[in-house]
Amino acid sequence: MPKKLLIWSVIAFAGFYLFTQPAGAADAVGGAFSAVGDGFQSVITFLTALFN
Repeated sequence: MPKKLLIWSVIAFAGFYLFTQPAGAADAVGGAFSAVGDGFQSVITFLTALFN
């Protein structure tokens, strides 16, 4: 039950943030995708160096 409440609270906060600060929400999502992309690039660099 507490886990469901936490999940719904996060969803509600994200929705509120999206509607009140759309530019900030877009920047946050862009930053998250950038971080994931950087992480994948780091793993690829590591594996390339490991197998060379």
